Amino acid sequence: MPMTDSPMLAPRPIDDLQGWLLAFGQPTVLIELAALAVCALLAWGLARVLRGALSERESRNSVLFGRRIVDGALFPMLWLLFGYMARAALIAHLPLAVFRVAMPVLVSLVIIRVGVKVLQLAYPAAPWVRVLERTLSWMAWGSMVLWVSGLLPLVLEEMEQITWKLGTSTISLRTLVEGVVTASGVLILALWLSSVIEARLLRTAVGGDLSLRKALSNATRALLLFMGLIIALSAVGIDLTALSVFGGALGVGIGLGLQRLAANYVSGFVILAERSMRIGDNVRVSDFEGRITDIKTRYTLVRSGSGREAIVPNEMLITNRVENLSLADPRVWQSTVVSVGYDSDVDLVRRLLVEAALSQPRVLRDPGPSAALSAFGADGLEFTLGYWMADPENGQLGLRSGINLAILAAFREHGIDIPYPQRVVTTKVIDAPARPG
Repeated sequence: MPMTDSPMLAPRPIDDLQGWLLAFGQPTVLIELAALAVCALLAWGLARVLRGALSERESRNSVLFGRRIVDGALFPMLWLLFGYMARAALIAHLPLAVFRVAMPVLVSLVIIRVGVKVLQLAYPAAPWVRVLERTLSWMAWGSMVLWVSGLLPLVLEEMEQITWKLGTSTISLRTLVEGVVTASGVLILALWLSSVIEARLLRTAVGGDLSLRKALSNATRALLLFMGLIIALSAVGIDLTALSVFGGALGVGIGLGLQRLAANYVSGFVILAERSMRIGDNVRVSDFEGRITDIKTRYTLVRSGSGREAIVPNEMLITNRVENLSLADPRVWQSTVVSVGYDSDVDLVRRLLVEAALSQPRVLRDPGPSAALSAFGADGLEFTLGYWMADPENGQLGLRSGINLAILAAFREHGIDIPYPQRVVTTKVIDAPARPG
């Protein structure tokens, strides 16, 4: 029997399988499949054109595009848009069957793609993101099945009958579920906007500018999540005036048990606002020296030259003594010590040391390297070669090794000896006493 479709009415339950088979056995189904395929090709082509306007890095980190064209959220969005346009054009001429199933499927796909991509972008390393992704997928596909089968209105009607008292208000199960869905959508939208703003702010920022933009992005995310939480609570039906009691309890909890955690969050914003420590600075905290790679709201990551990373609570950076080696000047001074024989030409040695340092492109020319006779050693003359670098984050041992190799080659070429430790051993012979005759 022919099936009619209306854009404003939900599909009615189909009591027999024969109705579905008759609907999908009509010749017009081929026209619907062709129209749906054309919509998919148009969506894929437009998504590819839009992705070409962005750089490879921007498109891969985007919620809309993902790693591949069909992997992002833009492709199913465009497919859904073109599908609605084709459905509106065909509904007046054909009894629709394929579009009746395809449109809820595309809606579910859009919801899943947007939710999953936003969660992956906002919390890339959180272990609970996978659980939320699966929960979102099951909920979206389950709703789609109920919609296609026509059982969704019946389920909603039954949920409306389940009610309970919450203070002076009466809340039904349907209201609670719809509020949770609305709240989830609002929070996902807030996370999406905050991630987009953060990506824009941090795109070309370096050094101190990066720290300032990081502070702005953290503040923007906190503000958007707070607004999203307020809207979500209103959507669920919770009276916001009742939150004053909860806020008082939360304040007591922070004062008693969460004060250290709150202090770390506040310290993180203070560090970013004062710019006393910036992303890229070289610092020494409790005998651990390294470069600040990121400043989170709760902790700061410090990476040493050996690859070790220290997670330092922000409160520790505020209350304890921290040496910032590059606060006023990012340049770092380094030295190497070498010994030569006492008969060596001092002026030649100093010139060779300076030339060895200048042979490395990472050594700064202004201020330039300098060599000085620093000590009279037990085995030879000790010279200290000092030089400046502007990129300690690229490693310091490699630069020192390169300079030492250049010094060794220059000394061997000019016949300058690096003395071995010399020790004088004196043997004293004691005559044995004469034996009595």
